[in-house]
Amino acid sequence: MKALIFNGALERNPNATAYKIAEYLQRILSIEGVDTQVFHVADSGIPLFDYSLKKTPQSVEIMNHAFRSVDMQIWLSPLYHGGMTGVMKNCLDWLEFSAKMPQPYLTGQRIGLVCWADGVQAMQGINAMDAVAKSLRAWTLPYAVPVQKIELFDEQREIAEKYQDRFGLLTQLLVHGPRKLTHINE
Repeated sequence: MKALIFNGALERNPNATAYKIAEYLQRILSIEGVDTQVFHVADSGIPLFDYSLKKTPQSVEIMNHAFRSVDMQIWLSPLYHGGMTGVMKNCLDWLEFSAKMPQPYLTGQRIGLVCWADGVQAMQGINAMDAVAKSLRAWTLPYAVPVQKIELFDEQREIAEKYQDRFGLLTQLLVHGPRKLTHINE
């Protein structure tokens, strides 16, 4: 199985929240035997969406291939004014490139959603991502991880146990689908 972790944050620091979460999720998926790649929108070179272009930019073709060649995805975004980042949404808009393909957009893929905020409003970002994922014909998990950023890390700047459990449940649902789940640390 193949998975894509879509990092919708603009941070490029390897110690940034998005990188730490992506690294942790990639490690969990690897243990499950899932071949995982991380797509960092900040490094993708995706231009502003322009439906009138005659030629699709190469970065968009690469992105479309990466997004459409996996079995599952996890989307990561900080909360930006009640939603996902604008660059993340712009990137997803470019999936329009696949509209005329036999299985357009993200048809049938399972998607897990993670959003973090300084306060307690991260669920707003998850709701925004959920709406976009469903419009792209994907199946969003019935379980998402809204993160209160202040609680995400322990003293060593590792993912706190509370969120290890939540990310573990998210990845189990993503990989194995709905079934009786066991606790990740058992």
